[in-house]
Amino acid sequence: MKIIFATGNENKLREIRQITENMGIEIVSMKDAGYYTEVEETGTTFEENAYLKASAIAKKCNLPTLADDSGLEIDYLNKEPGIYSSRFMGEDTPYPVKNAELLRRMEGVPDEKRTARFVCAICLVRPDGSSETVRATMEGRVAYKSAGKNGFGYDPIFFLPERGCTSAELSPEEKNEISHRGKALRMMRDILEKEIAG
Repeated sequence: MKIIFATGNENKLREIRQITENMGIEIVSMKDAGYYTEVEETGTTFEENAYLKASAIAKKCNLPTLADDSGLEIDYLNKEPGIYSSRFMGEDTPYPVKNAELLRRMEGVPDEKRTARFVCAICLVRPDGSSETVRATMEGRVAYKSAGKNGFGYDPIFFLPERGCTSAELSPEEKNEISHRGKALRMMRDILEKEIAG
């Protein structure tokens, strides 16, 4: 079974390949499938954006397509950056700059008001147009300073109280176990297993 995963992000591709290994599924990127156009994310929710990406590519490539939309919601900042996480301060702005700006905006905010979560919605669209979407979260807080070299994006400023570290300080295996994307991918894996079983 061949499935397109609608991302150009190598980190995300690696994560989904780890979680779906031994399933008899070949995960290919958009580029591998010959699709080079960026799909505009005009939805107002993570679910809508994931569906927009997956449906555009499934239609064009005639293969089952997975797409995710994920981001960081900070309660104190009215759930910003939210669905604009990758576009916050401009798509070409490096994440250390974005992270520094969010830390600056959270200066002086006490622990109990630093609640935040990573959200991930993953949508599967089949060539016939039918679809299924799952959503998962990882709860935590905004750290007081950036820490950790693993992970990517906002991981260095996302503190996990129960682990006593940021998600960028977790090993890839630990992160996959508890992350929003890891949870959503496992939910989607259950759906795909049923598809394979027919």
